[in-house]
Amino acid sequence: MLRWMFPLALSVMLAGCVDHDWQTNDITGVMPALEFDLVDEDGEDVQAETFIGKPTLLFFGFTHCPDVCPTTLAKLSAAIKQLDESWQDDVQVLFVAVDPARDTPDVMKQYTEAFGPQFIGLSGDLAKIDALTNRYRVTYEYGEKDARGNYNVTHSSSVFAFDRQGEARFMFSDINSLESLVGDLSYLMEHG
Repeated sequence: MLRWMFPLALSVMLAGCVDHDWQTNDITGVMPALEFDLVDEDGEDVQAETFIGKPTLLFFGFTHCPDVCPTTLAKLSAAIKQLDESWQDDVQVLFVAVDPARDTPDVMKQYTEAFGPQFIGLSGDLAKIDALTNRYRVTYEYGEKDARGNYNVTHSSSVFAFDRQGEARFMFSDINSLESLVGDLSYLMEHG
């Protein structure tokens, strides 16, 4: 009798460790907590601690992006608009520029305003951007400049979600549906 009770007790204890079955990609305990030292779209130095207290979405991109950035940010905006009205102002989206040479604070502010008040542009020197992208295993690469000096930047389309304490919870990418993002965001707003 004792032989089957121990495995049963162990499985019950472990079942209590399961936090939530995210509809997107669970990164709880896999990715590090929110941490950075950058410049916001008002030109002010900010650290991750500035944003603790609200659920936070973190996305890396650039304002001259022809497709991935506007599409992803529009999807995030649409998801926020589907949240309960009382939660819509309680979520924040940090859009980190991987092209700081062109994405000055003024440019970032003008760009993020198009998506909603929850969107905040962040930038910094390349050393700080690289430290943050390395922290979250995000890659980016500059393309060749054309005759006019324009260039593209290839980058990840992943969005990292953090709870109110700055702990990584889930990752959203373009393969996930809007409905799954809204579901996970709603859970994060209520429980995180």
